[in-house]
Amino acid sequence: MARILHLDSSARPGASGQTPHGSHSRRLSSRFVTRWQASRPGDTVVYRDVGQSPPAPVTGPWIHAAFTAPEKREPWMKAVLAESDALVDELLGADLIVAGVPMYNFNVPAQFKAYIDNIVRVGRTFGFDRSRAGDPYWPLLTEAHKKLVILTSRGDFGYGRGERLEAMNHVEPSIRTAFGYIGITDVNSVAIEYDEFGGERLQRSIALAEGQVDALVARMLREWTPHHPLPAPPPVERLQALHGP
Repeated sequence: MARILHLDSSARPGASGQTPHGSHSRRLSSRFVTRWQASRPGDTVVYRDVGQSPPAPVTGPWIHAAFTAPEKREPWMKAVLAESDALVDELLGADLIVAGVPMYNFNVPAQFKAYIDNIVRVGRTFGFDRSRAGDPYWPLLTEAHKKLVILTSRGDFGYGRGERLEAMNHVEPSIRTAFGYIGITDVNSVAIEYDEFGGERLQRSIALAEGQVDALVARMLREWTPHHPLPAPPPVERLQALHGP
């Protein structure tokens, strides 16, 4: 049985095609999960809407607590990290992450950036040791073989690889970078374009993206060999407290 973490991050509360002015990224993420469950009804789905209920942003006390060794954390530090710990636990428990992430001003929504900042955690999803030879940072989730699907939407067109606005697209590249940093490198993505144009071009893009989602689900189902997620990453060898900037 696979475990799916379904994330949505659009500020729009409903899905296009179902709700007036609804979200295209929600439309695609819902379609992916619905198609998947139709073939694998026994799989578990955990849903988190960071668009409507965003995680708290990182603060100075959060950084202080996160970079303090767990055995040295004071009660207030554990309280500050409680939400982050819950988000990390969800991620560790998932085989497949399905993320609906629209483009806002060339990047991910602030709500999704707050999510990333909460799950990229020293000692939990990446390791850090200043005395380590070579690179002092290393991913902790590589051996879990998790898969990530990014389902996005944007107002203009031409943000794909080799296209006219590729350099201005900081959605898929930034997500791949952050998740790759913690060891999740098996990534697929589908996008709807022309949202600001509307009309026939938008409808063609929606139809194309929905077909791509269906094909992606079919391919992933054929290839699916779930791995058991790591119950907990190994402890960092030397985790030093970070005080101040």
